[in-house]
Parts: sequence; C-alpha cells; structure tokens
Amino acid sequence: MDLDTARGRISEVDRRLVELLNERARLSLNVGAAKRQSLREQGAAREPEVYVPGQEKRVFEKVRSLNQGPLSAESVCAIYREIMSASISLQSDVTVGYLGPPGTFSHQAAIGRFGDSLAYVPYQRIEDVIAAVAKEEVTYGLVPIENSTFGAVVQTLDAFVAKPAVKVRAEVYLPVTQSLLSRYQLPAIRKVYSHPQAFGQSRQWLDQHLPGALRVEVSSTAKAAELAAAETHAAAVASEVCASLYSLDIVERDVTAAADNTTRFLVLGQSSDAQTDDDKTLLMFTVDHREPGALCSALDVFAKHRINQTAINSRPSRQRQWHYMFFVEIVGHALDDNVASALEEIKAYCLDLVVLGSYPRQAY
Repeated sequence: MDLDTARGRISEVDRRLVELLNERARLSLNVGAAKRQSLREQGAAREPEVYVPGQEKRVFEKVRSLNQGPLSAESVCAIYREIMSASISLQSDVTVGYLGPPGTFSHQAAIGRFGDSLAYVPYQRIEDVIAAVAKEEVTYGLVPIENSTFGAVVQTLDAFVAKPAVKVRAEVYLPVTQSLLSRYQLPAIRKVYSHPQAFGQSRQWLDQHLPGALRVEVSSTAKAAELAAAETHAAAVASEVCASLYSLDIVERDVTAAADNTTRFLVLGQSSDAQTDDDKTLLMFTVDHREPGALCSALDVFAKHRINQTAINSRPSRQRQWHYMFFVEIVGHALDDNVASALEEIKAYCLDLVVLGSYPRQAY
C-alpha cells in the first residue's frame, strides 16, 4: 500500500471512528435516562450513580479480550478510559475531590481512574476530601489507604474513625516512583520537604545521601515541591510530574527503596457498587477489650464462614485511652450470603460495627 492510499484509508477510518464514538455517547445518554426513570419509578429522589466501577471493570475485560493488536491491551484500555470519561461528563456534572495541590500522586490516581473529562477539586487534607464527599460538595473523592512499602495511611483511617457518611466505591492501584526535586545540586541541599509516606518510602536513600538535611513533613508531595521551589537550599521528595509544575530540577530519579512501590487508593461516594462476584469489603469495628479473646473471637467468625481477610489495621478509637478501632478488609461483598451471615454473627463480639463499603477487586 502506497503512502497516499494509506493516508486515505486512515482518513476514512477516522470518519467512522468519530461517528461510532458519538453513537456510543448517545447510547450512554440513553443509559443515564433509563437510570433516572428507574429511580423515579422507585420513588427515589437521588440522582443515579454515573460512575459504576463494576460495569467499568467488565468493559475493560471485554476490550482486552477483543483486542488483537498491534495496539497493546494497556493502550486500548487507556483510550477507553477517556471514552468513558467523556460519557460520564455528558450524563452529569461530576466533580472528584483529591489530596492536592495539583501534581500529587492522589491527583495522578484520580485522573488515571476518571480520565481528563471530569472536574477535579484539590483539598489540603485527606479528612477534607472525605468531609467534602460526605457533604456532597463533590461527587466522588479519592484518598490513599496504604502503600506497599510503608503500610497504612493513618490519616485516612483516622478520618474514618469519625464515621463520615461516605461509602467506599472502588479501589485504585498506582505504581509510585519518588524523585528528589530541587533548584540546587545535592551538596547544597539543607532541607527536604515531603509527605510522611514519601519519607518512609525514601528513608534509606535520604539516610545515605542527605543524612544531615532537615526533613520536614507536609500535607502532600506536591505541597513539598511548592515549598522547595520557594526556598533556598530546599528540596522535595515528590513525583517527576511536580518538577515541571513547580519549575524544579530532577536531582535524582527514583529514590524509593522498593522497585515495585505501589500506593492503593479508595474511591468514595454516597453508596457502594453492586455485587460483581469478585469483590472486597472494608469493615471498621471495636470490641470490648475487657473480654479476653474478644478480637480473636470476632476474627474467627470470618474463618468459620470461609472468608479471607486481606488486611487488618488498628487506630485509637478516640472513645477512651488504649481503646482501638480495627479495620479489616475481607474478600466478598456485604450482600453475599456468607458475608452477610458473618456480619450478623460478628455483632455479638463488637461494640461498634461499620461497613465502610464493598467494591470490585481491582487488578494491580
């Protein structure tokens, strides 16, 4: 095929693609209208959910199976991410809150999950993001929950202890590479800003290369980059994206200790998604610590019902000294028969039990 013929064929394919994309968008609008009609018939006053992670997961699985190349599966999914983002924006004015300022890993994870067609709202603290979702100032919120190197994000767990009226709707995994950013070379750096999680991930490198530099914890890695750009002899541990956003040089790439460093985020909304047969559920509960083996008895309920636990953490309950709230993530949806039975049974051992949400298990 000669050049002119190839270009002519591409032009024809582009025309058909645009037609098909708009046809898909019209069908998406029909889906939104059908959802609203169904809710009206049920007497519900709320708006339908426009972000349905279970359906999204099925779409990605479908396009991966249909793809025959030469495009990679990742490329096809990236294209479909933006197609679905545009469709969501047509159905409703969707806003997504995240831990800002722009350039944070939370920002990157939010765009990676929701695409470029939605509106993003930065907040200074994780608890502010959660509060904004609870007050419906934003449609959805995205917060970090744990890092594969440094463990649980305690700010998120502590915000949940306050029992905000939100539900976990999805999980998102983001590979994280931290870099050292500054306007100065390594010997001239006297102070390093970063988020506590990022310091934990880069502690080994900093101990070796900047042992005498003062480490200052701030609310986000992007805030660290903003401060480093404004001060003399300062640096930040942050993403490379922040270098261009805040006019900093990349002094050293990848200062994280683990090559597979990954952060997991939770998408929060007003409700959880429906069952998909491959879900997880996050629980928050406290037990009577005066009863010997109370926690063990509670956890044994999951084993009895053959429910796998994928994570367990604890934080002060704020009810009284040395009293703790436990966070347990299990495999299964709260509406699954075995999970529902376990939740009913575990109440006998719990002073307080909150189902924070059920969500499709995400590949990472």
